[in-house]
Amino acid sequence: MKVKIVNKSGFGLPSYATALSAGMDLRAFTDAPMEIRPLERVLVPTGIYIELPEGYEAQIRPRSGLASKHGITVANAPGTIDADYRGEIKVAIINLSKESFVLNPGERVAQMVVAKFERVEWEETDALSDSERGAGGFGSTGRK
Repeated sequence: MKVKIVNKSGFGLPSYATALSAGMDLRAFTDAPMEIRPLERVLVPTGIYIELPEGYEAQIRPRSGLASKHGITVANAPGTIDADYRGEIKVAIINLSKESFVLNPGERVAQMVVAKFERVEWEETDALSDSERGAGGFGSTGRK
């Protein structure tokens, strides 16, 4: 699938790290290193603008290494870029660690997954059909 993209960052286009990667890496488009203090939220520009086809969205997700090693994650994970949005993609980052983190210009900050979605039409009813799970919610299926 071809998607129109404008790249004002001076860094490469979002790209897949491996042949079977689902997400493309997004890079921080900043003039200087950005310090993110513990529990601080920042909006990180990418310099990337896209035009998705109707019926598709881009999901902005954390990078697993930043999350597991440094507590850096996407605050609204997954963030959604709608097909009719034409502004710059920015990543809402939060530092969940106890230490400051320095994000450098061009550093991979998040990943973007382009996915097809379906729109629904609601069919109001007074009752739903039974299922094996029923109304069992959080933890109802156990730990094993």
